[in-house]
Amino acid sequence: MREQGLRPVQVWVPDTRRPGFPAEARRQSLLMAGSEYAEDDQAFVDAIGEVDAG
Repeated sequence: MREQGLRPVQVWVPDTRRPGFPAEARRQSLLMAGSEYAEDDQAFVDAIGEVDAG
């Protein structure tokens, strides 16, 4: 991969196996869904999901 110009990068993410994770994820998703920006946020997520990297 290095020969292709890539390098390894470490990224820290939440541990989904941790007790309480599902409840906190749900709490945050409900806050976002109830936001006045929810429709705009979803439109953004939908738009970037359609980007063709090729």
